[in-house]
Amino acid sequence: MPASRPNPTTGRARPGAGTAELDLEAHRRELTGYCYRMLGSGFEAEDAVQETMVRAWRGVDDFEGRATLRSWLYSIATNVCLDMLRAAQRRARPMDLGPSASADSSLGPGLPEHTWVQPVADARVLATDGDPAELAASRESIRLAFVAALQHLPPRQRAVLILREVLRWKAGEVAELLDTSVASVNSALQRARATIAAYGLDAARPTRVDAEQQALLARYVDAFERYDISSLVSLLHQDATFSMPPYALWLRGPLDIGRWYLGQGIGCHGSRLVATSANGCAAFGAYHPSGPGTHDPFALQVIEVSDGRIAGLHHFLDADLFPAFGLPTRLQR
Repeated sequence: MPASRPNPTTGRARPGAGTAELDLEAHRRELTGYCYRMLGSGFEAEDAVQETMVRAWRGVDDFEGRATLRSWLYSIATNVCLDMLRAAQRRARPMDLGPSASADSSLGPGLPEHTWVQPVADARVLATDGDPAELAASRESIRLAFVAALQHLPPRQRAVLILREVLRWKAGEVAELLDTSVASVNSALQRARATIAAYGLDAARPTRVDAEQQALLARYVDAFERYDISSLVSLLHQDATFSMPPYALWLRGPLDIGRWYLGQGIGCHGSRLVATSANGCAAFGAYHPSGPGTHDPFALQVIEVSDGRIAGLHHFLDADLFPAFGLPTRLQR
């Protein structure tokens, strides 16, 4: 009887001899995290991982245990990402495209989705248990600013930095994966580190969510839902940033952020928030009132906190993101 083969849809081997132990699906979450850092889009990362699973299923007869299943899958995923990046435009944040604007500046046209580093749900890329310090470092390595900085690296340098600095692979393991020398890997890592350092970032700067931060977020939700903008801006750092992809306009500081909410952003009045998590940060699905007792999705808010205050308010105006974060498609009282 021929050996069973894994299902290309789930990546899980069917019961039987030979390949039954190849549980590809067990690696999906970490591969999604890797591909997200490479590509800067949760949707593209999931597409890349699905393609990885399909290629693995088709090539399982060539695997033959010459490497660990995990390293073999990472090799496939890396090739998938490098293929996807050959003709791709570098993704960015609004802050990477130009200077901050004032609250009364023209919003301008919305730019295509592929312009932006997109958020990703923590549940799709982060482990749910393990060493607390490692989990904190993993959260930091998917924060928006770090993922945006990664997009400035050539794709192979990007892979080297993620594998060496984030995933802690040995230089020899990375060299084998990329079919190159250890010296080449070390050289690429040095160049990548220099680029990341120019953005004032590192690969893992752990932070933790404590009771004080939870209280801060509760005050933010209360102020936003009551539309008490004076209270809301009192929670912000003096150099807090505010962005709204797909628009390039972004703001800096409580004054302009407050003026925005009371001016062009007044449509946020009456909204409700539902908690989730994204990019290692607290996040909320924001719902506009749409009729008596109903609210429809309009923005995913990613809230960055630093030193007891809110440092970043990033509103992704894309209701299509909501299902990926486990958020309801409508709120009804």
